[in-house]
Amino acid sequence: MTAVTAIRPASTVVLLRDTDNGMETLMLKRNKALMFAGGLWVFPGGAIDQADMAAAGGDTDAAARFAAAREAEEECGLTPDLDNMVQLSQWTTPVAEPKRFKTWIYAAPVAHNDTVKIDGGEIHDHQWMRIADVVAAHKAGDMGMMPPTYVTLCSLMRYKNTEEMIAGERQIKPPEVLPLFAKEAETFLVMFEGDAGYDNGQSTTPGARHRAVMQNGSWEYIYEGVSADFPTFISD
Repeated sequence: MTAVTAIRPASTVVLLRDTDNGMETLMLKRNKALMFAGGLWVFPGGAIDQADMAAAGGDTDAAARFAAAREAEEECGLTPDLDNMVQLSQWTTPVAEPKRFKTWIYAAPVAHNDTVKIDGGEIHDHQWMRIADVVAAHKAGDMGMMPPTYVTLCSLMRYKNTEEMIAGERQIKPPEVLPLFAKEAETFLVMFEGDAGYDNGQSTTPGARHRAVMQNGSWEYIYEGVSADFPTFISD
């Protein structure tokens, strides 16, 4: 039998601010020399450690919030507004991966208008950008990212400001996502629950399509013919 890699709890937070140009998010670019997500654009985040668990009194959900705030301060020098931090989703790394995480994904306004300070080690660059502009840059091949990052950004595009985002996300049950990697010819994709090929691992199975497909260097989210039991991750 093949051993299944242990899953570590982790968390990340989408930092947001309101500007005259609309709601913006802070994107961080990871050092391309790193083995995990090297060179990709991400949100600040990392593993939940024992200090986070202790501060939360053993409550994993609370520890995830503490860890997201701690990682934001460490990676970019910004503090998220914990009172208005909302959970967007939870993603678990596919079984086949050598490192696996169960990651709580949050969004929050920044608590103060502080200057971004990156360490130059793990993080090599940063950009404040409108969410639609980040997605457009990804589609143009200028900002590489992982599927959870892309899907999260697309899910936030419908909000005009942080107040609307907080109110909207508090009405939604955060989805728990376990993607399944697949490949068709030279095309990489990840399937989600509700996709016809999700249960048998065969991406060519006829039927519903709930997946993200790598097209010309960028991800495309597809939701077609899926049962209402599996809501879309990206609402209009």
